[in-house]
Amino acid sequence: MNIAPDYSAAYIILKTDIPDLEGHGHTFTIGRGNEICVKAIESLSDAIKGKYLDDITNNWLEFYYSIVNDSQLRWIGPEKGVIHLATAALFNALWDLKAKYERKPLWRLICDMSPDELIAIIDFKYIEDALTKNEALEILLNNYDTREQRIQIITNDGYPAYTTSAGWLGYSIDKLKSLCRKAKQENWKYVKFKVGTNLEEDINRLTIAREILGEDIILMIDANQVWSVNEAIDWVNSLKIFNPWFIEEPTNPDDILGHKKIRESVEPVMVATGEHCHNKVMFKQFFQANAIDICQLDSCRLGSLHEILAVQLLAKKYNKPICPHAGGVGLCEYVQNLAIIDFVYISADLDGRVLEYIDHLHEHFIYPSKIKNGAYIIPTANGYSATIKKEAIEIYKYPNGSFWIQNIEK
Repeated sequence: MNIAPDYSAAYIILKTDIPDLEGHGHTFTIGRGNEICVKAIESLSDAIKGKYLDDITNNWLEFYYSIVNDSQLRWIGPEKGVIHLATAALFNALWDLKAKYERKPLWRLICDMSPDELIAIIDFKYIEDALTKNEALEILLNNYDTREQRIQIITNDGYPAYTTSAGWLGYSIDKLKSLCRKAKQENWKYVKFKVGTNLEEDINRLTIAREILGEDIILMIDANQVWSVNEAIDWVNSLKIFNPWFIEEPTNPDDILGHKKIRESVEPVMVATGEHCHNKVMFKQFFQANAIDICQLDSCRLGSLHEILAVQLLAKKYNKPICPHAGGVGLCEYVQNLAIIDFVYISADLDGRVLEYIDHLHEHFIYPSKIKNGAYIIPTANGYSATIKKEAIEIYKYPNGSFWIQNIEK
């Protein structure tokens, strides 16, 4: 489905009157349409210009609701589509600014909050029929006193990760073999492969992968929405011989009942989705219908932490592990923080949880995510981790960056 993407980001920088203190945030796109996200961010910008940081952070939800409940802008959502991507970019930048101001990594800033403080920043609107504030508070209280123990675990061992780098469609057989050998040498325990273009080719590629990786490494497959419901069922059942752990995005991402039918028809293969799940209400319904096994929330599609924390708490109540969507521009940098928050404060569990990693584009970030032995190393830099280097912005900013000027001249 995602043929030949040009990885892009609609990027926002919040400047302050304190020297060198800026909040950097973005939403991820795959090329055309990025300019529409930029315009949407500009449409939200008047709501934040001239404000004091304390005025926002002393009542996060009041400011959040002023954005998502703007009656005219809400009409082109609500809480989905381009306007919600812009909301994510704005609040990703705000949380980056707050964490830098407090001189903490974002995950530490959140994990240092008391349960009452954390509850006060979470958007429960439209989901209290599935998760009440009292239920959420009980989850947080149960984990509060043991947070440091779990922080020590991931400080020592890292957060478990999987790689998609060997599994892209379009790679030659020789490149597939080479990347599978590399994944095994680098101690990856989980490897994901794209599927869905041609069944015979999928069988051939996965046969080769299994021969090189062996049976101990866990395989996952990702169709990126290309199948109808019945087609997905037939295709996944044909690939069961490779013992895939999950099938990701088997059909239209909005089709909750379609996912439920697929899930019931391809067991024991699990069904995962979420990178295109618009908001907490959709996740609520996926969980209530028992339509998916694994939640793959996205850091740039949901409305930043206010909505992400709500989904994490919902997933905890419905016993659905979260394996966030990453890859692309800055998503690995963002979601490492979210996965740590989930483990330390909400789920208190690593079982069935593994975080996506793709090994390109990290060189453009000041504090890139890092992997060792198939696990994320816990980030220690202040902020939300996804600040792009100034020189990278100067080169690749569209359309006036040097990269684009040179290409236009050609």
